[in-house]
Amino acid sequence: MEKPEGARRIPPFAFLGVNDGAEWESLASNAFCFSAPSGMNILFIGDIFASGGRGIVAQNLKELVGHYKIDLTIANAENSAGGFGITPLIAEELLSLGLDVLTGGNHSFDKREVYEYMNTHPRLLRPANYPNGLPGSGVFTGKTSNGVPYAVLNLQGRAHMSSIDCPFRKADQLLDSLDPATRIRFVDFHAELTSEKIAMGWYLDGRATAMIGTHTHIPTADGRVLPGGLAYQTDAGMTGPYDSVIGVEKETIIKRFLSGLAGRMEAARHGIELHGVVIDADEDTGRARAIQRVHCIK
Repeated sequence: MEKPEGARRIPPFAFLGVNDGAEWESLASNAFCFSAPSGMNILFIGDIFASGGRGIVAQNLKELVGHYKIDLTIANAENSAGGFGITPLIAEELLSLGLDVLTGGNHSFDKREVYEYMNTHPRLLRPANYPNGLPGSGVFTGKTSNGVPYAVLNLQGRAHMSSIDCPFRKADQLLDSLDPATRIRFVDFHAELTSEKIAMGWYLDGRATAMIGTHTHIPTADGRVLPGGLAYQTDAGMTGPYDSVIGVEKETIIKRFLSGLAGRMEAARHGIELHGVVIDADEDTGRARAIQRVHCIK
């Protein structure tokens, strides 16, 4: 494989540093990273789960932004309120940390108090392919602090999830509606099946900068840049308690599998980790040049 211009070869795992007891690691796609990024750097943080997830973001975000020279920070926050939904107060808390855009998913509407907030705070997204007439929006356009225009799109899959509008056709509609000058286009695809996510990645290749999957709370090891310049990873993973079953107290879920009886699901509190990706993109073409997994352990 030809080495990208301006890149240096590094080992697949690179130990990066420690912040307040949180260890950092980074895994670079194709074992390349850019030693002096000249384009746009995007940080995406996987599903923030409950107070533990919010806490590790607060603890590490500033350091991550500085280390990677981040221009745009995005996080999925649909599980940030006790693991189920988001409230206006929590949205304000996360945005105040320095996150630029918050994306959502099937739990976006769990808290009724967030409905009106969504209508007046466009940086909090919910999936765009929900039926018309619901609160909020599934796309946000803005500019970075150095004036680069960008768009963040939020879509939700349909396999083993709610029967909503087609995410593929909605992606076409949203991309066609964007100003051609907006070259940086990030997509959070909140979906259950790996096959649906992989299909969406290929479908968007050449038309978006990145498509990162969310929802399963399990980070995948398939980060790569597709031939058309789309940075892809099937799932960014969860930012929250890993001493759990995808964020919930493990005893409750094990009991449910053994008995078939539902129980009250409470957010777990231990084994807090932050998972996400950093994408290096060319701001002139909108094509990604590299993707790295980011992992912080409390």
